[in-house]
Amino acid sequence: MRVVLLGTAAGGGFPRWNCGCAPCAAARDGKLPSRTQEAAAVTGNSRDWWLLNASPDIRAQLTATSALWPAPGPRSTPVRGVLLTDAEPEHVSGLTELRGGPGLKVYAAPPVLAALTPARAMVDRYEPWEWCDSLTDGGFVLSGGLVVTAHPVGTSAPSYLPRRTAHESWVTAYRIEDLATGGVLVYAPRLAAPGAEPDELLAGADCALLDGSGFTTAGKAPTAPGTPPGLRRVPTRLDDASPLLDPASAARAQAGEAGVEVLADGAEFVL
Repeated sequence: MRVVLLGTAAGGGFPRWNCGCAPCAAARDGKLPSRTQEAAAVTGNSRDWWLLNASPDIRAQLTATSALWPAPGPRSTPVRGVLLTDAEPEHVSGLTELRGGPGLKVYAAPPVLAALTPARAMVDRYEPWEWCDSLTDGGFVLSGGLVVTAHPVGTSAPSYLPRRTAHESWVTAYRIEDLATGGVLVYAPRLAAPGAEPDELLAGADCALLDGSGFTTAGKAPTAPGTPPGLRRVPTRLDDASPLLDPASAARAQAGEAGVEVLADGAEFVL
């Protein structure tokens, strides 16, 4: 399984367009690397690619990733669909950029699919998509040889909804297994609290892309007490106040000593 980190910043990106804090100012001056809003892509065969969330920066992210370029036809694409973890704007706004993509599949939990009803109607007018329940019993299989199970990890509804009703599956995480290699990726960019990922989600996993918003100025990482040894942990959705954005910070060094890898946008690895 190939994994590409398309973006690693929290909503608004880094630097945020409306923020003049010291880290954002440093990023504008080129002193810290900029980051786009959180999203990733996976494939089991290097032909069929699946997006993990669709950020508002998705066009730039796809353009920056040669493996996701269209070819050979004028409207062809290796992107087969999107797995959504929630209905937050920074994770679903990019769906409108993907409109016109033929035969795409979008997987999400039932409340997320319901919240996206207006957007679904709009994009389906360009090219009908298939909208699928990610919490289906037994998981689901993606083209390219990947098997996925979704796990509810949060109950917080998006603020833009007129009635913000709590639901056990507003936020989900994904466990993705490559049938050919046995490699397992956990994708959990949003958690109810640092270290709140279920034990069964991480058991036997090779790598976990975890909610990085719990990293503090003390360099503490959101790590569950039962985190399996040898698990590769990569934080994503880093907000503009995170000390991990600075490669020279003490927090970055402490995170590295704790076995946490802070990777840049565009980083790719194989499981």
